[in-house]
Amino acid sequence: MAFTRRGVIGSGAAVATTLALRSGANAEAPRLARVILDNDFAGDPDGLFQLAHHLLCKSLRISLIVGSHLPAMPFAGPDAPVPTGKAAAAKAQQLVDLMRLPAPPIVAGADAPIFDRKAWRPASSTAAIVREAMREDTAEPLIYCVGAGLTDLALAWLVEPRIGKRLKLVWIGGSEHAGLANAPPGAVEPEFNFSIDPLAAQVIFNDSDIEIWQVPRDAYRQMLFPNAEIEELATLGPLGAYLKAQVDKVSAIMASIPGIPPIPPTETYVLGDSPLVTLTALVTQFQPDPASSTYVRMPTPRIEPDGQYVDNPATRPMRVYTHVDAELTFRDMLAKFRAHMHAG
Repeated sequence: MAFTRRGVIGSGAAVATTLALRSGANAEAPRLARVILDNDFAGDPDGLFQLAHHLLCKSLRISLIVGSHLPAMPFAGPDAPVPTGKAAAAKAQQLVDLMRLPAPPIVAGADAPIFDRKAWRPASSTAAIVREAMREDTAEPLIYCVGAGLTDLALAWLVEPRIGKRLKLVWIGGSEHAGLANAPPGAVEPEFNFSIDPLAAQVIFNDSDIEIWQVPRDAYRQMLFPNAEIEELATLGPLGAYLKAQVDKVSAIMASIPGIPPIPPTETYVLGDSPLVTLTALVTQFQPDPASSTYVRMPTPRIEPDGQYVDNPATRPMRVYTHVDAELTFRDMLAKFRAHMHAG
């Protein structure tokens, strides 16, 4: 029997019709994947753009939202929200309520990093993550998306290492890999998301068996979004106005930090967490994969306390993304945001 695209489509339609007749017209179609979204929603608002975009992607099932902690920010002032897992979960809930969408479960993650590999405790998010990963009632694959530190996933794996074979991690974080990219001008510290919890990153890279798709700093910095588009979004409805207000707050906070010279304005904002949408939802229909973005496949390196990588040839393979399709990502995001605000 010759298999052609047309034949597959035709036979697939016949099978779908048969299944619909057997199970009833109201049977829910399977999704491309289940997704857990883990981000520091009380920090940089790029995570809120990513969350809103993800919530509007009908091909995915958002199974769980985890609010992730940030480092302490003493310069932010007494009225600034405390950057804990609870604050991040509250921010995610605020956005879901604003969008008037069915709310996936939202849980607060750990409020602090893992300080000792031998003296850790589960977080309030741990049981929910393990429970979702260990489900036996669905064949939909599970993708764990992180736009912050890796604390909550690391704690879940330490509690139940069997989840390692049952999910894939897409992580926005980590420094550049030698031979693939250069650090940005003036960069002297470890990449920010890694620095939130270096020990958690070591647990995931060095100890676990979790498959990793990494979007390191050089790749996520490509996600430049025009300020002019943010200004336009703000005029279209409550979602756009809310997102612009969050971006404006960042500028105000940065301007209030003592001792830091004024930052010259640019024409863009880096929506660095948006590749979480690109790599999970914006994929090809046949052999689903984010085909318009490019990556290097390599053995997962060991990661050191300072964020540097050490070759580890015998370990599991990973993807390191070198280019993310920003045009596709933002065209889709803007279309979905405009449609949502128009419908509202």
